[in-house]
Amino acid sequence: MNELYDIAIIGSGVAGLQAAINATIRKKNIIVFGNKNLSTKLVKAHRIDNYLGFYGKSGSEIAQAFQEHIQAMNIEITEEKITAVYPNGDSFMLAGAGNMYEARKVILASGVELTRSIENEADFLGMGVSYCATCDAPLYKGRSVVVVGYSEESIHEANYIAEIAEHVDFVPVNVKTDDLKSSINVVKDVPLRIEGEQSATRLVLKNQTLNTDGIFVLRDSVEPSQLVNGLEIEDGHIKVNRQMETNFHGLFAAGDCTGKPYQYMKAAGEGHVAGLSAVDQIDKENAGIQ
Repeated sequence: MNELYDIAIIGSGVAGLQAAINATIRKKNIIVFGNKNLSTKLVKAHRIDNYLGFYGKSGSEIAQAFQEHIQAMNIEITEEKITAVYPNGDSFMLAGAGNMYEARKVILASGVELTRSIENEADFLGMGVSYCATCDAPLYKGRSVVVVGYSEESIHEANYIAEIAEHVDFVPVNVKTDDLKSSINVVKDVPLRIEGEQSATRLVLKNQTLNTDGIFVLRDSVEPSQLVNGLEIEDGHIKVNRQMETNFHGLFAAGDCTGKPYQYMKAAGEGHVAGLSAVDQIDKENAGIQ
């Protein structure tokens, strides 16, 4: 039987880590999904002057301070992409790369996806379109697939798919392809829309169309509206109340995914509130308070 966590946090940026710190201090059993290297955007910042207490520090210096903080508190990061979150009565089920997790509360802190969805992408999700190579690549053994890669991780996932599928076309979106296996066909073009009848069978590009048995769209994160079916979105971001709770009881959101400004101070504050709110709900439920 899967372990039941008190709180699952999706995202290891400032908002997710701040939520994790609060939950850990209050002795809650948590799991954090994200990247152990923390925020690549933060590391690339030359100098930061508007983060209280870190005046004149570089992004890499601040990232190092974050790393030391979570290590001191024994907060570990699970490097597994969560592709779906399902309400499950008094808890939530989280689907990862071949694994399922369960948590009483969930905090979405996955940042903001700056790339646009491909037209019809959401309509064909689960019907020839996948966000997880580890989960779905075995379904395409001996078949033809297209990979649209938006991140460095997509290179590794495409190489894995190539071990299973007969033919792989890789469409890079601002991604270097030097480390792709030689058997993968690189198609430098712009993806426009996905087409098909019962399932996705064609990726229409600006200058050509690729016929395929399946399409993998690989980004750093899954769009919130596709991660949680029925999640309320406002102006392209997750809608939350003052407690950072979404339209699902027990599901919170914090950081860039809730809207502008995309600032570390704002993300840390929201992560703080989301963590406290999730803990407060758990404590009230444990005490039998509605």
